[in-house]
Amino acid sequence: MNKVITRFAVSPTGYMHVGGVRSALFDWLMAKSTGGQFILRIEDTDQKRETPGAVDHIIETLKWLNLDWDGEIITQSQRLDIYKEWAQKLYEQGKAYADPYSPDEVQAFREKAQKDKKPFLYRNHRPENPPKWDGTQPLRLKSDPKSYKWHDQVLGDLSTGPEVIDDFVLIKSDGYPTYNFCHIVDDELLGITHVIRGQEFLASVPNYLNLYEALETKPPTFATVPWIMAPEGNKKLSKRDGAKDVMAYAKEGYLPEAILSFLATLGWNDGSTQEVFTVDELIEKFSLDRVQKSGARFDERRLLWANGHFIRELPLDELYKKVENYWSEAAKNSDEVYKKQVLGLVQERLKFFSELPELTEFFFQDLPIDLSLITEHKKLKKYDRADLRNLLDISKTTLENTDFSSPEAIQESLNQLLEKTGEKPVIVFSLIRIATTWSPASPGLAETLHLLGKDRAMTRIDTSLQTLAS
Repeated sequence: MNKVITRFAVSPTGYMHVGGVRSALFDWLMAKSTGGQFILRIEDTDQKRETPGAVDHIIETLKWLNLDWDGEIITQSQRLDIYKEWAQKLYEQGKAYADPYSPDEVQAFREKAQKDKKPFLYRNHRPENPPKWDGTQPLRLKSDPKSYKWHDQVLGDLSTGPEVIDDFVLIKSDGYPTYNFCHIVDDELLGITHVIRGQEFLASVPNYLNLYEALETKPPTFATVPWIMAPEGNKKLSKRDGAKDVMAYAKEGYLPEAILSFLATLGWNDGSTQEVFTVDELIEKFSLDRVQKSGARFDERRLLWANGHFIRELPLDELYKKVENYWSEAAKNSDEVYKKQVLGLVQERLKFFSELPELTEFFFQDLPIDLSLITEHKKLKKYDRADLRNLLDISKTTLENTDFSSPEAIQESLNQLLEKTGEKPVIVFSLIRIATTWSPASPGLAETLHLLGKDRAMTRIDTSLQTLAS
């Protein structure tokens, strides 16, 4: 068996969204799982659509995700002589011809076909005596319409009739090749064995097969992966549906391992109920025969859950290094030991790094008092201020006589407080939590009080009692 060689062929026309990254991931996993090679190719022959900085952005994204490629990056705009040489051979063999028509003339052909209610095929207007190709006119493939049958590693056996075969442009009038031409030349020269791509290319495969025959080359193995669908599952995911720049997830504090695990399971599974995979597990288990045919729904909540899973798996010291730039201003000047204690306390709740300030700010400074946390609380809102002050005053007395040296000691006092007041934990503990943090959420109450310390906790309770009395 020949060594598997895959390629991620990307156009520098914008940011890297989840669809593009999943394509890169499947190519990378196919190569890694078989001990093969993964090649990065920049397809920049459409100069009008190229976005400044896009190439650097592609490289930055792949490096962040640790999707390493083999060898040098292939850049098509630096290989124009190669494509021209291959096109010249087709021209000399009578398999390609110079296109003499102006855009207006071609548009007229299209409109007539539409009027006649027929599909537009350029080969129906192929000139009998085309001019000599001198590079100033487009060069078109002189197609050989026929039926095709081929096997797709995901979709199975496919076939089409000759009606879909047409004369397409190989070299444009600006001297640049079209994607339809140069990607096939590059795949042949680079020894690509497997081409994994989205369904948007499926309709073009018959024309590609026609060109492979004209070039007298053997097609690689094709694998057509399913669409990534919008959250509702009723259409292909677009920017409007949340297909944002993958590096935006990096800035928000998502882990690359979580992104890769999530994207791998959009259209692939190993046949088990496992929901998250390490990179090593993906390499070990990935195969094209487990890629599904139907679309995979993009559920960002599942990505958020997966990211939280990987955060919880990190050793505390490693997590501390990763969140270095995410602390609030108030936390940055705090003691490192204390910050690690805080981080260890919220690690179970942390879903992405940029929410760290929201989860931890009350550990470093007093937050503004927000009585809506009480008035809108589903249980506390039933109590009037006098009852709340009385309950909080009893809690203060108990906590003042509590040893704050350990969460266990604090929890014992809190349990005694339940017996003393006759109230449920959702009432007593929620009131103390709000009074000592004024945050919508916090870790376990005993652990939070222990880390805040008795002095700070008591001072905040006093302030809260004054507020409830006003």
